[in-house]
Amino acid sequence: MHTYDEPVYLISIVSKILDIHPQTLRQYERENLISPSRSDGRIRLYSQRDIDRIKLILRLTREMGVNLAGVDVVLRLKEQIETMEQEIAELRHQLAQAKHSAAVPPEKALVTKKSIYEMIVFEEE
Repeated sequence: MHTYDEPVYLISIVSKILDIHPQTLRQYERENLISPSRSDGRIRLYSQRDIDRIKLILRLTREMGVNLAGVDVVLRLKEQIETMEQEIAELRHQLAQAKHSAAVPPEKALVTKKSIYEMIVFEEE
């Protein structure tokens, strides 16, 4: 079995799987919507990730009527959202680690601001 990112499918196979003309795939590549890998002989090789991306492009163009320029915008925004979601997950993980490793448990620390000085009050048990 192949991994999700392993380029193994030829353009003819992908066009049959997705029921589109090979020229459509070449056009998507010219528009920088997809970037299949190339073999040493310069043959296009597509991964399952590429195929899923093409399916999304087809859904946007066929079902939603988005033109290729719009598809490019949607794909870029989708990538930005995914990047931000990863960053948020990392920050949440760091925050959880910081909460667990704090010298004073957060529920026992009280920070108030009464003037230009900050005051920390610890409750005794």
